[in-house]
Amino acid sequence: MLPKYKRILLKLSGESLMGDRNFGLSPAMLEAYAKDIRQITELGVQVAIVIGGGNIYRGMNEAETGIERAQGDYMGMLATVINGMALQAALEKVGVKTRLQSAIKMEQIAEPYIRRKAIRHLEKGRVVIFGAGTGNPYFTTDTAGSLRAIEINADVILKGTRVDGIYTADPEKDPTATRFDTLSFSEVIKQGLKVMDMTAFTLCQENKLPIIVFDMNRQGNLLDVVSGKKVGTLVS
Repeated sequence: MLPKYKRILLKLSGESLMGDRNFGLSPAMLEAYAKDIRQITELGVQVAIVIGGGNIYRGMNEAETGIERAQGDYMGMLATVINGMALQAALEKVGVKTRLQSAIKMEQIAEPYIRRKAIRHLEKGRVVIFGAGTGNPYFTTDTAGSLRAIEINADVILKGTRVDGIYTADPEKDPTATRFDTLSFSEVIKQGLKVMDMTAFTLCQENKLPIIVFDMNRQGNLLDVVSGKKVGTLVS
């Protein structure tokens, strides 16, 4: 079976790694994700990954914590590196060669982010995890995902979530919400749908980079998406 996409950027939320916990990392979730990712690397798909850090640290309210926004954002970036290390360990445990690159220098645990090196790793069949967001405060990991995807010339961004696509409203709160199969960038903006934050979304729109929002927690979904099956919602 030939995959539809040759090089992808998989964007995962930190919360997805919690599984049924309220905080931290679920070994079962890490293992499930690692096996799903291995499946698509075996097809020859080149995989880059950006993970959020919300399972470890969420940018708290400055008024409540006394931690200023920039400082809090750096704390969040460190959380994404912890998640990246955990996913790297899970992937290597199932036999997938993985490199962790960090936008903040941490020589002992991660390579610095170097675009050409990242592309070389992908060409050699290694999974590359991009940690520490963009390395700058005031930018989300969604923006980091869009930026890295464009830099490495990815064919698509796959945004793995807990819901199976983009809905007219939050399906967890509104039972009448209906799912879209496809949307254009302008339709998303016009209808005020929440796909990514605006900076990330605009980057994708300007660079004509399609986004597929799908349920990552359903086993086999990732394989179906890269094979070109109708899973989730395609924004293009």
